[in-house]
Amino acid sequence: MQRKRKFGVRELALAAMLTAMSVVIGIFCKTVLNFAEGLFRVTFENLPIILAGIIFGPLIGGLVGCASDLISYLLSPQTYPPNLVVTLGAITVGVCAGIVARYIIKKRGTLQFIFAGGLGHLIGSMIIKPIGLFTFYSWLVLWRIPLYLVIAPLEILIICLLYKNSAVRKLIDERSAEACQEKEDKS
Repeated sequence: MQRKRKFGVRELALAAMLTAMSVVIGIFCKTVLNFAEGLFRVTFENLPIILAGIIFGPLIGGLVGCASDLISYLLSPQTYPPNLVVTLGAITVGVCAGIVARYIIKKRGTLQFIFAGGLGHLIGSMIIKPIGLFTFYSWLVLWRIPLYLVIAPLEILIICLLYKNSAVRKLIDERSAEACQEKEDKS
């Protein structure tokens, strides 16, 4: 009898590292690449969130998005109060990436990464986050949408390049195989 592998210490450590990466990237970008008081912020903090969704699925992808946004808020020098709609946008990025990777496009590779990152950014970064930021920036928040039309493809490109690394490929493929095996065992 084969032992089912659940979310263990190794997976928890990797999810925590992805959360920490998102927080560090976010704080760095909010400090260094922040223009017009946060309206134009070039940031790649969603990249680890998308990776978490692709590797672990929608639940962990959403949790990494939530944790990274809230921790990033606590550690960064922001002047506005926490915005739970923006946090919902970060959660949505991870959930959408996980749904695409787990249920829609199961074959690993460029197509899966494009759709996972694209859908996550479309719904989370271009729809939900601007709604949350509308109270601070009014209609000027719409300028963030073209910015994400540049950031999203760059993040997807980085994920595709990371996947060419044998260690990253092994990790992603291993988790994917485990998820498929769990589904077959449930059937």
